[in-house]
Amino acid sequence: MDALAGLLDGPRAKGAFLLRMVMEPPWSVRIEDGAPLCLMCVTGGEAWIAPAAGDPVPLRPGDVAVMRGPEPYTVADLPDRPHTARVGPGGACTTLAGEPLAEAMSLGVRTWGNARDGGTTVLVGTYRMDGEVGRRLLDALPPLVHLPAGLWRCPLMPFLDEEIARDEPGQSAVLDRVLDLLLIAAVRAWFARPGAEPPAWYRAMGDPVVGRALRLLHADPGRPWTVASLAAAAGVSRAALARRFTEMVGEPPMTYLTDWRLAVAADLLREGDATLDSVARRVGYGSAFALSAAFKRVRGVSPQEHRAGG
Repeated sequence: MDALAGLLDGPRAKGAFLLRMVMEPPWSVRIEDGAPLCLMCVTGGEAWIAPAAGDPVPLRPGDVAVMRGPEPYTVADLPDRPHTARVGPGGACTTLAGEPLAEAMSLGVRTWGNARDGGTTVLVGTYRMDGEVGRRLLDALPPLVHLPAGLWRCPLMPFLDEEIARDEPGQSAVLDRVLDLLLIAAVRAWFARPGAEPPAWYRAMGDPVVGRALRLLHADPGRPWTVASLAAAAGVSRAALARRFTEMVGEPPMTYLTDWRLAVAADLLREGDATLDSVARRVGYGSAFALSAAFKRVRGVSPQEHRAGG
């Protein structure tokens, strides 16, 4: 597995909150849903997005913004517009006084706004739960990623625009996958832009030794790896791999492997009804007890709490 592909494999939307927002001034929506990540694409008109800390940023047609939660932020027609609506947990929209707006502002399938022919259209895709986007990827992103239209070209945006209001069998799964692909495309463009400072793990994938080690760990996290066996597979000495891996990735190989195993386990626990024992074996732990102890120590919750959404 390509190291970048493995590290970006975390985005796995499941019933993501997706809609087309159509607005006519004046408008200002305060987003307080606590979601780990939200992606917005402007397809018409202009909007402003203001993070909790930092200056507002204008969004024009073709622009993409990626907001990293859970801090609140504002989307509006003007940077200083007073709030006219609030979006809370689960995508519930209300007035500032708490009165529901979902029915009053519904404009059709996955379409919402204050005017059917409004001048500004924004496609919104929200990952609702931690674990749908890998923590390593989230930690590598600033609170606001802004990609102007001139910096990238992505054919997925018009496809999402066309699909988002369709009501066909399996449409939710289609939209989840399109959202995942659009996020990956945006992250690649962000890391590749002039003057970018990509994280250490992104740069390390190009190294002939560390990149190979990363691919091996990602391809087979359940293997009983040691620094010695990983070094032999990468074609270098144990000391050379340990030193080079730590310098380039920022942590020792076995620490990185533990984090990756737990990330894979977290996804497996949310994806189906696999037993804790079977998940433990797939990611290299000898027992459900060993996996539970590591999961609790690193992630702060038990595997059962994570599976239940805690």
